[in-house]
Amino acid sequence: MVAELVRGQNHPLTRTRLEILISAEVPVLVAAALGDEGGRVHDGHGIAHHGAPVLPGIEVPRAAAAEHRLSADLGELSEAVHRLTVLLALPGSAARFGATAAPRATVTDADGTEIVRFTLAGLDAESAVVALELYRRQGGWKVRAVGQGYAEGLTALLADLGLPGAREVAEAMHEAGRLGAALAAAPPNARRSEGGPVDYAHPERRASPQPQPQPQPQPVAGDAPGWSMEERLYNQVWGMFEDLARSTAALRSAADFAAARLDRELDEALADPRARIGGAGDAARKAARAKHDELMGRARAAHDRDLAQLTAEAEVVEPALPPAYARWDSPVWHGHRMPTEAPLALRLGDLHLPESASLHIPMLVRLPLERGLWVDSGATPADFTDSAERRRLALEVAVALAARLLAVHPVEEFSVEVIDPAGAGAGPLGALTRTGALTGPLARGAAGVAQALESLTRRVDLVRMAIGGGATEALPDGFDTAQRLLMVNDFPRGFDDRALTRLRFLADEGPAAGVHLMLVADRADAGEYGPLLDPLWRSLTRLTPSPDDHFADPWVGHSWTFEPSLPPLGGAVLQQVLRVVAAARIKGK
Repeated sequence: MVAELVRGQNHPLTRTRLEILISAEVPVLVAAALGDEGGRVHDGHGIAHHGAPVLPGIEVPRAAAAEHRLSADLGELSEAVHRLTVLLALPGSAARFGATAAPRATVTDADGTEIVRFTLAGLDAESAVVALELYRRQGGWKVRAVGQGYAEGLTALLADLGLPGAREVAEAMHEAGRLGAALAAAPPNARRSEGGPVDYAHPERRASPQPQPQPQPQPVAGDAPGWSMEERLYNQVWGMFEDLARSTAALRSAADFAAARLDRELDEALADPRARIGGAGDAARKAARAKHDELMGRARAAHDRDLAQLTAEAEVVEPALPPAYARWDSPVWHGHRMPTEAPLALRLGDLHLPESASLHIPMLVRLPLERGLWVDSGATPADFTDSAERRRLALEVAVALAARLLAVHPVEEFSVEVIDPAGAGAGPLGALTRTGALTGPLARGAAGVAQALESLTRRVDLVRMAIGGGATEALPDGFDTAQRLLMVNDFPRGFDDRALTRLRFLADEGPAAGVHLMLVADRADAGEYGPLLDPLWRSLTRLTPSPDDHFADPWVGHSWTFEPSLPPLGGAVLQQVLRVVAAARIKGK
């Protein structure tokens, strides 16, 4: 059964020999871009277009036309190619897709059996558009309906694919399209005949039965590209994140489309006086609702299929995650030993969407941290926890993150310093102090705050000067090059104007010099400073101790609910891990 896709929706491909049919009301230029795992096209040789219509595994038409047929053999593509992007562009500077009927893309197998269809609706001022994207996933291939248009034209589209010299390549493609149109208009004897679609059938075996569709490949941990298992798992988690974002976008887009069409058809039924007499109006309304329910049923079925596949993938990926990525209840923490190399990334918590609350995607950030962290101890509209309890929970989140950072770095490469001016965090901070995982005592009172900030400020200044002068070897003998995490509890209590200035300096300049910041704070407590601290808050990644939907993904901008990563209640895993850190620190002295 052919799948009718909406924007953002994907569909598995069980065949590798395919044809992509493009149908438009006016002549369009069609091209195919071959990209890496990030979708980037490295040079103009990675684009099949009218001037260069054949690349290994792909062949496109040689002129602009209203009907196109692209042939693709995914099995012939280089292993370096992870995405095949189908592009459409209108010739002419004043052309726009909104002035014509919506183009349509259909993917078939080599025998002509339709697999998916996609109507590129909703275009307006755009003159170039990404129609489809075929991409590798779990050892197989999928097709995604994209429909992303560009009012700035083909140059902007190619630049978005990361192509160097996008303007020159776009101009060459348009020129090739104009030449192809001229050749197409010439008399038949003045041009070479163009072959039809690639026929993959053996000439003596045309009557052989069609191969049966293959079942979906079983998910495997670490099947994403990467130089190491850690990098492959990181890329796989981000691939799951993107797939869930786009699948949910497809469901929401279908819901919006179905609701708008239902409203329009109901209005049309009511606007016709003849429909108000007898049963014609009821029949029209019933038919409109049936079409709405049928479309939503297909959309939900597609989303449920994607969700089931991603859930199965999560079930094999989660147990394979290394300590830096793993949940605190993972067996990987049992018998934990200090690593010899710093990790690639760190798990801050989990993300999920309302349509798939049962599927949690690990929230991974690359290390070293480019931005500081802010664990928000203030109240949120959906949280009815009292102030004292919320502050305690926020500090527990911060302690768990600090413990994870200590545990996943070589002991001599990372340390944590804590400022607790009023001693309000004695309970949760005890996990760090009792085990001896900290390199020094907690900084207390205004004097302790000033001393800790002054020491770190001098350190950052010294490292910046050494890096800027290209003389890092000139740092003093015995200089501790370990990265530092400064955790500040109950901010801004105990901070005067000078201390605030130093803290802002550390937030801005510290990461490049190996000093990272984590605040546990309620922004309302800093209200007396007005907008003075706004740049500080904006520079930090906000985390919450209870579920809150304040993160947006980079693909479609959904609001994702964040949940922190905390050790199991009553479990001793945090203490065990911190004792390992402390023992390694003593051994290394």
